[in-house]
Amino acid sequence: MMKRVLSAVAILAASSALTPPVQAQSVAGAYLAGRHAAVSSDYAEAARYYTEALSHDPTNAELMESGTLSLLSLGDVEKAVPLARALEEKNHRSQVARLVLTADMAKRGDYEGLLERGDDATGIGPWVDGLVKAWAHMGVGDVTSAMAAFDTLSEEPGMQGLVMYHKALALASVGDYEGAADIFGEGLVGAAGQTRRGVMAHAEILAQLDRQDEALTLIRTSFGTGTDPELDMLTAALAAGEPVPFTHVPDPLAGMAEVFYTFAAVLKNENTGDYYVLLYSRVARYLRPDHMDALLLTAELLENLGQYQLAIDEFAAVPADNPTYHAAELGRAGALRRSGKDDQAIEVLTQLARSHGDLAVVHSTLGDLLRGREDWDGAIAAYDRAIERVPQDNRMRWVLFYSRGIAYERSGDMAASETDFRAALAINPEQPQVLNYLGYSLVEQQRDLDEALDMIERAVAASPDSGYIVDSLGWVLYRLGRYEEAVDQMERAVELLAVDPVINDHLGDVYWAVGRKREAEFQWRRAISFVDPEDTDGEADPERMRRKLEVGLDAVLEEEGAEPLKTSSDI
Repeated sequence: MMKRVLSAVAILAASSALTPPVQAQSVAGAYLAGRHAAVSSDYAEAARYYTEALSHDPTNAELMESGTLSLLSLGDVEKAVPLARALEEKNHRSQVARLVLTADMAKRGDYEGLLERGDDATGIGPWVDGLVKAWAHMGVGDVTSAMAAFDTLSEEPGMQGLVMYHKALALASVGDYEGAADIFGEGLVGAAGQTRRGVMAHAEILAQLDRQDEALTLIRTSFGTGTDPELDMLTAALAAGEPVPFTHVPDPLAGMAEVFYTFAAVLKNENTGDYYVLLYSRVARYLRPDHMDALLLTAELLENLGQYQLAIDEFAAVPADNPTYHAAELGRAGALRRSGKDDQAIEVLTQLARSHGDLAVVHSTLGDLLRGREDWDGAIAAYDRAIERVPQDNRMRWVLFYSRGIAYERSGDMAASETDFRAALAINPEQPQVLNYLGYSLVEQQRDLDEALDMIERAVAASPDSGYIVDSLGWVLYRLGRYEEAVDQMERAVELLAVDPVINDHLGDVYWAVGRKREAEFQWRRAISFVDPEDTDGEADPERMRRKLEVGLDAVLEEEGAEPLKTSSDI
């Protein structure tokens, strides 16, 4: 036993990618360092440290399991296999070890071995294990047993739709497209058949039966005007009557990959935690490297976990001629941006705009990034291109008008900004963010205050727990001289966003207007303490706050040539 375990450790340590760091020279030190790295989602470092710890204590099952988990999270399934086998030989119950060994056996085509494994507590989980065994029956060519296994598993509460989805895919994989279409057509696949992947699989199945018109209707009903290159290619082929192969699950190994992808998607929708979902998506990727949906999901999970470089590398693995390339490049740009590499993100999006310039989302994403960099002209130009490419009847155009309106407003072109905000409201009249932004803009320009008040009240009604929107309502009431009413709204805004400097500054002004001058000074001091010294372009103005503390709000307004506060006789 010891010899086998040492062999597993030796295989791991032999990899240059897992060279143990010199600073962790003891079991305790390496273990603690590995645990810290794992908690931080730094899987490469965790694997290195656990390998170091195992070199000191090669029979420690807990270290083996932690090392297996880190390697699987990293995507190094093959390097995780020796540790998983060692755990199994020690009769150590481990779901992650079973996950790795199941992936290994499926990859090697050892379907007989998968069928021989016992149904006990050491499995991955009853539903996953059940689907794996059903597909293993398909792998050995026993379709009858596979169908029986699917049917038995579908009797489990809550499992029918997901299991019948896999049964339909299994039938299609052996050419029984009629049987597969019947399952989809009777709605037995449930929510799984309504996903993007499920709809496309159904459309491919219909195409095999020369039911292209039904497939086209299915796609249009499911996606409407929402489209992308992959859907466009499928739709074009169907419309032209060209051959459309069944690509989603062509063989049992792809079926195994689909099991793990399906559960990854289900777990993600149930908000079970990105890390747990990652284990399933990694296995799906290992079993089927060309599973682009699993790749994109894996990259998204890594990005959410703060592992930006791993996410960037995953996105970059999509070939340029793949229909999902644009989605991967958009994801790569997002991960680069979140990692602080804005210039590289802009370059990715600029290149994508050249290769996929017909896609509005490419230009709108570039516009968002340029707007974040305060390149207002560049952002406006990008939004122009995006708007040109979105159909007039697409209700999501309001987002583009709203985004371009913000860029115009920040560039100082208030007229163009207002035109875009009103265009957004013409499409989506009660959108709270647009109502608030335009209403607040009118307040700051001190014009059309009654209309501004109406807009902001509607925004608050639609989004009552937004501190920024409630602040806008308090501020327009203040501008209208309705100071007592403004107090309640501004206090509510501060409750919602306690450390926002602008909102605290506004509350100070409102307090001053109603004669609560000591409280006003307290709020201005609070506002100053919340100002980020690196945010030189924000709305918060600490120097103006300090001046108000020195001479009071009335004097500051006089110095600025602004209208004085209204007195009770004015109101």
